[in-house]
Order: sequence, then C-alpha cells, then structure tokens
Amino acid sequence: MNTHNFTGKLKVALLAGGAIVLPASAMAQQSGTPGASVAQDDLNEQVTQDVGGEIVVTGFRQALDAAIAAKRNSASQVDVIVAEDIAKFPDTNLAESLQRVPGVSIQREAGEGRAITVRGLGQQFTRVRVNGMEAVATSTSDASANRERGFDFNVFAAELFSSLVVHKTAEASLDEGSLGAVVDLNTGNPLALDSGFSAVASAQVRYNDLSEDAGPRLAGLLGWTNDDGTFGVSVSAAYSQYKTSELGNNSVRWTQGAFRSVGGTSCYTGTTYTPNSACDEVGLAFHPRIPRYGAVEHDRERLGLTGSVQWAPTDRTKLSVDGLYSTFKASRDEYWGEVLFRSNERTIDVVDYEIDGDNNLISGTFNNAWVRTERYSRESETKFHQLSARVEHEFSDRVKIDILGGFSKSEAPITREATLIFDDRDFNGYSYDYSDMDSPQLSFGNNGISDPTQFQLAEFRNRPSETTNKFKTVSGNIDWQATDELNFEIGGVYRQFDFDTIGYRADSTYCAAFTCAAGQYGLPVTGNIAELFQLGSAGQPAGNTNEWVVPQLGPAADAVGLFELNPAAFPGDTRSVTEKTTGGYIQANWDSDFFGLRFTGNLGLRYVRTDQSSTGFVGTNQVTVERDYDDFLPALNVNLFVTDDVILRGAMSRVITRPSLGSLTPGGSIDPFNFRITTGNPFLEPFRAMAYDAAVEWYFAPGALASVAVFSKEIDNFPIAGSQQGTFADSQLPTSLLTPGTPLYEAIVGGTNPGVPIEYRTQVNNPGGSLRGVEFSLNLPFSAFTDSSFLSGFGVLGNVTLIESDVEYTVPTPGTGLDRSGNPTGTSDIFQRPLLDMAKRAANGTLYWENEKFSVRTSLAWRDEYIDGLSGNRNVFEGFDDILNVDASIRYNVTEQLSVTLEGTNLTDAARKRWVDDFTRRNYENNRFGRIIMAGVRVQL
Repeated sequence: MNTHNFTGKLKVALLAGGAIVLPASAMAQQSGTPGASVAQDDLNEQVTQDVGGEIVVTGFRQALDAAIAAKRNSASQVDVIVAEDIAKFPDTNLAESLQRVPGVSIQREAGEGRAITVRGLGQQFTRVRVNGMEAVATSTSDASANRERGFDFNVFAAELFSSLVVHKTAEASLDEGSLGAVVDLNTGNPLALDSGFSAVASAQVRYNDLSEDAGPRLAGLLGWTNDDGTFGVSVSAAYSQYKTSELGNNSVRWTQGAFRSVGGTSCYTGTTYTPNSACDEVGLAFHPRIPRYGAVEHDRERLGLTGSVQWAPTDRTKLSVDGLYSTFKASRDEYWGEVLFRSNERTIDVVDYEIDGDNNLISGTFNNAWVRTERYSRESETKFHQLSARVEHEFSDRVKIDILGGFSKSEAPITREATLIFDDRDFNGYSYDYSDMDSPQLSFGNNGISDPTQFQLAEFRNRPSETTNKFKTVSGNIDWQATDELNFEIGGVYRQFDFDTIGYRADSTYCAAFTCAAGQYGLPVTGNIAELFQLGSAGQPAGNTNEWVVPQLGPAADAVGLFELNPAAFPGDTRSVTEKTTGGYIQANWDSDFFGLRFTGNLGLRYVRTDQSSTGFVGTNQVTVERDYDDFLPALNVNLFVTDDVILRGAMSRVITRPSLGSLTPGGSIDPFNFRITTGNPFLEPFRAMAYDAAVEWYFAPGALASVAVFSKEIDNFPIAGSQQGTFADSQLPTSLLTPGTPLYEAIVGGTNPGVPIEYRTQVNNPGGSLRGVEFSLNLPFSAFTDSSFLSGFGVLGNVTLIESDVEYTVPTPGTGLDRSGNPTGTSDIFQRPLLDMAKRAANGTLYWENEKFSVRTSLAWRDEYIDGLSGNRNVFEGFDDILNVDASIRYNVTEQLSVTLEGTNLTDAARKRWVDDFTRRNYENNRFGRIIMAGVRVQL
C-alpha cells in the first residue's frame, strides 16, 4: 500500500504606484443590517479624516494602522482585519486569520482552522454574516457533517475577503443571536478602486512534510471602474488543492466492565457474573474501549469566486450587487489496527495486568481478544452560494435609507461514508501498555496481524447523508440626523432559515447478508481484497506493532456488493427546522461633549419574534412541533474620550442564542455501536444572558495601541446535554429499529447481554451560570520610540485573554459495583466546570520587521486546555490539552509589481492531544498533522 499551494495573498484594492490605496468606503462595507454599526459610514469617514482623505497601505504595518483606526472610531467594541492584514498572514483560511484577534481562539481539524471561539464561547454562540446577511457554511468534521448553527470557516479562502469585523458588544441595530460575537465577512468593493483596470495574481506551492505532498494555491483579482467613479465591477477567485496526513493513536474512550476470566479465574457462571476479588478489581478498573494506532489521509480542494457590481447614479444613491460562490471538496481515508474490547469483555481472558493509582488497567496481556482492522472512506463536498443586493439613498443631508435583501444556501452532501472491517475474534497474546498515555505500546506479539488469512470480512456499511442550510433576508432602516450630535435609526428585518438533514444507511454484517457456515462470522480474507498498511512515524514506542492488513477499498467493497446496495433513509438521522424571525429596532446614536470631553455611543431596543417548526422521527413516526417566543433586547454602548488618545468604553446588553439545531428535533437516533440513544427537545429555551463590558484603550503613538477590556456574561438559561444510564427496554422503542448484526442488536435481540447499559442523551434547560474575563492587547511599532531606520522596522503585537466561568453539569460517575451481567453500576453527581469549549487562557503574538523590500514575521497562537463534552462510559468530562502553533512569513519585493514569499504554518508540528476524564486524564487521542511550507510569487498590474 502506498503509505503513504501556488497560494497567493490576494489584496482587494488597486495597487497604484506600489501602494495599496484603501479608501474609507472599503474599510468595512456591508457590515450588516443596514445601519448596523460599527457605524460603518461614519467610521470610514473618521478614518479618512485621520489619514488625510485616504489610507495609503504600503505594507503590513499600514494595514495594522487602518485596523486600529477602525477600532478607535467605532461606537462599540470591535476588532478589524483589513485586506492587507489577511493577505500577509500565512493563513490558509478565515479561521486562521481570525485567531489573531484578541479573545478569539480556533479549533483545528486536519491541521487547519475550522471553527472559532470568542471570549470562551464556542462556535454555536457566534453569528456570522457574509456581506451583511447571516449565513451558515457547513463542512464535514472529524466524525460527521456540521449539522448545527456553527460556521465552518475552512470553507472559504482568506484571499476572497476585504475585511473581517468582530463585534464583541451588541447594539440594537446589530443582528441578534449571539452570546459571543457577530463576525462580518466582507468581499470586494469595486468603487474603492481607481479608474480603469486593475489586476492582482498570485501563485504558491503548498507542501506538507508529513504527507510529503505539494499542491497549488492560486488567487487573483480583476476590477474595472469608470473614470467618473460611478460604476465599478470586480471579480476574484481563489483555488487550492492539498493533501494532509494525520498519524497517531486513539482509545475511543475508556470504560469499566468484567472480563471472562482473570489470571485463569473464571468471572462468569453461564451468563451470570460471579464476583471475586480479581474479577472485581479488573472489572471496576478503566480500560481502553478500542486501543488503536492508525492514519487518516485528507485530500482537499477549495474553490472560491466573488463578484461585485456597484453603481452610483448620483452623489446620493448607490446600488450594490454582490455574489459569492465556494466549493470545498474533501475525501478522508482511515486505516486502523485495533482490539475491540468494547462490549466484548465477557469473551476475553485477562492473562496478566497492572492497575495504577488512578484505577486504570494501565497494562495487560489478553487471550481470545477480538482483533479488528478497519478501512474507512468518506467523500464529501460543501457548496455555498450567496447573492445580495443593497440600495443606499440620501433623501437629504439628514435623512437616508438603507435596504438589503438576498439569499444564501449551503449544501453539504456526504456521497460516500463507507466502512469495511476485518475481524479475528480469538487472537491470543495481545498486550497493551499505557504507562505513557501519549504514546502507548500496542503489541500483537509474534503472531502479528499482517497475514490476511487469519481474518474474516465481518462487517460493512455505507452511510451517505445530505445537509442543507438556507437563509432568506430582507432588512432596511431609516437614519435621521436630528442634530449635528444626534441621529436616530429605525429598522426592521425578516429572516427565514431552513435546515434539513437526512441520513441513509446500508449497514450489515456478512452473515446477515450471506449464508455462513457454523463458526463462520465473515468472508474468509484473501490477498485479493486486502492490502498491507505500514504505520510510519506516529510517536509509537519500540515494541509496537506497526503494520497490519486492512480491507482494500474497491475489491473488498465489490466482494460484498457494498456500493450496489441501496441505502435506506434512517429516521434517527432525518430532521428539519424552519425558523422565521421578524423584528425591528430603534436606536439613538450620539457624538457630543460631556463636561468638555468627547462622548459617543448608542442606546437602543431590539424586538424579535421567533417562529419555529421542528420535525423528526419518534420510532418510525414523523412528528412536527411548532412554537414561538419573543425577546426584547436592549443595548447600550458608551465611549468617553478622556484625551484624544485615551478612550474609556462601557457596554450593557441583553443577548440570546437560539438552541442548537440537533437539540430541537422531536426525534432521536440509536447508535448501535456505542450503545447510545440521543433524543432532541423541541421545547428548549434559548440561551439568554446579560452582557457587561468595559475597556480602556490608549493610542499612545501613531499606529500604537495598548488596551485592557473586561467582560461578564450572566447566563439565565443554558441548555446542556443531560446523560444517564439505563437499558434499551427503558426507551420503550421497538427492537425492529436495531440494525441486524450490530453489537447492540446482538446484545438485545441475540440475547447475549439484554441488560447491557445504554447511555441516554438529550438536551435539558439549565439555570445557567456566569462567565467573566479580561483581555490585554498591545500593538507596538518600534517607530514609536526610535528614529533608527533599522529598529523602526520592528514591531510587536499580541494579546492575552483570561476567562473564568462556572456552570453546573450532572454527569454519571465511575461505577462502584458490577451487576449480574458484569456491567458497572453507579450514580451521577453535579460538577462545576467552565463552559464547554472554553479555554481559561489564550494568547497570540507576532514579531515583525519590514522595510520597502523585506517583510519578516513570526506568529504564535496558544490555547489552554479545555473541556469539550460530558464524555460517556462513566468518564467525567473529556477535552483537549493546550496547544501552541507557530507560523512565519518572509516576503521580498523584487519590484513594485513583483514579490516572492516563503511561509510556514505549524512549524513545530504541534500534536492535537485529547483526553477523557477530568480527574485522571486518560488518553483519548494523540495525532500530528505535519508542517506546511508555502512558496510563491505575486504579480500586480
């Protein structure tokens, strides 16, 4: 078996005379609901005044200056990244650009950023707007498609956008739905270009040292504006194709449960557990469910296109039409060698063992082990498109209107999700040693598992699915400048969000589909349907087994006719939600004096009615639940300019986030492999909170900023996942819903273990909790304190975020006894922990130096450990270790029109380490993804 970008940095403004001219109108156009701040038009005007009519951007520092000017003049607390800033970070997508913003951390998948967390609140609490309209972009994650409200930033290339704006405090004029932040992604603005044609093109080679693959990354912009500056057109494109490998180990969590025998002493009489000291000790210790090493190979292709047409027939009227199209194709191939302890303990003999001080079965040797090698393959594609139109018209110097309308659609079909499994169910001499939790030794002894004839093809499945998100938006407002210091906004909005997902299954065991002889459980394996997998360098210790046979995808699938089967719709994976929101707001904005000091801000009230219809299956019956609720959301932002360079900011608002989509379905699904039943709750209340923010900002030199911001969210209602143990009989569901041949089917219908514990999960309303934090931010160009031509080229920017939160969770605790079937018994307890996905500490920083020819930067992003779930199998929570990512970039301007670049990301090859159980930190996974090096050229015409 074969064991196993030409990227450019697109600038979205015209290059003239070697400088990027970024007019004020380009700073943050289309920022949201018409009139919604950042108070964009006023902001742009202020920025223009600050720099004499235009922002002249000749390098990275000037882009930072533009972003600081935007932050300084905003009526609310925002952070901004402008096009040059995006273009010069070595970022492969938007998430990696956003991680430079104070308070923003990212979650990586396949080695690149995918989702963001803002001030400790995960992706479901962040609303994203593309060219002013809320949207959901859905891609396929590690395990499945994103079927929630979270926005997958890896769908888009960073090169397509002219500005990113992160709104950290609410305004009445700003779309509701966020406890964390509202993020605006803005594409090109052709009227910002100079007259005539303009073009920018770039090409890079992207190399990953783990996959040893080199792929292209291309980007380009073409624009034209007439001589009068009244009509403009621009188009841009970005393309990349790359392969990434993922090597490491995975335990698929740890669990308790009695084995068939321990040290020669039987633990069962028939099917009844017989207690004794050795069997009790081992059965109540935690052991890995599916200890394994393996590789995951990713092959990804991303294409993005934008287009914009703007017409200003008069000085008072402007019409804009913007379109965005993106496709993100991804294939994922996995190769695993493992032992299936999960639910098979009663057939496995423990020869010898060691239990550590954390009650872990830390090492052992086993006979009659259920050995499995697994081949998984998935093909998925995300298609996103959006079209919007905007009309801005001034009736007079004091009255203007802003109307926006459009639609977006995100489709995420998984066309193939196939699994093929070889089993050897009576393997002797298997051993594991987790003394080093990061790098366990998993050994199949001298027998090995490289001989295909010792296996049978036992299970196969294919689970394609389709997920679609659609948004329709119409909004508008009237702005009345009542006096030179005060203006009022009145606006309204209508949105319709449609979410649909449907899952299909073609699952079977070999003996359920074909006739098997006595003692046979699968198709005897020959070399024709198998291939030899070699692990490579996954951090494994000496003595580890590093090669094994796995199903060869095409021939093995053909042998059982897997892709000829017609997958049937699976009720538990089929659901939909239609959500209509209707509302309006009134807001007063001021810029006046307060005891001789400049005083700005806004005060407003937003009303929104939510009409919700959710559909799912209970058993085989389709059920639809309809409901509605109203929210009144006041918001206040105040800013006092103590001096021209020191600003005190404060904000207070009522905010909401609607429940996650998967939680709203009235139906549920059965996981027959992990012994879990998950159901929804269509009557969940939204997350609701009061948000308080304060900040002091000191602009102590041109382009310099030091700031401290504190924030607090008092959460009234916080729906959380509830989990409890039971049996399948407790569900009162028919056994006809169980898939023949699956472990749960064999236990329940086959009678091998009808009392096997089932984990029940659902979402329940919870009293909530609190979140408090502080952000420290510094942007320090050395030119602020030196005239040296060399030293003034240096600069530092960085930020640190510290967060505390307390939420109560009810979690099953480790079993304290074993029942008649040898399954653990125990209770639940209440624990206080931070919000899920919230790291208590995060920091990032950049050291740079540049002159007219050279630009050099090194960036670091660090995120502390965090909990991301309640876990299962009586482990108390699960989460990720802290991680540090190091990136660097070098650029040389050969001429005013030509530059060359060398960039690198994840230069230390940082591993993603996940643990299970907050008290003992048992190994869940430890994977590395390799370094990425990108080299290329950029040409401007």
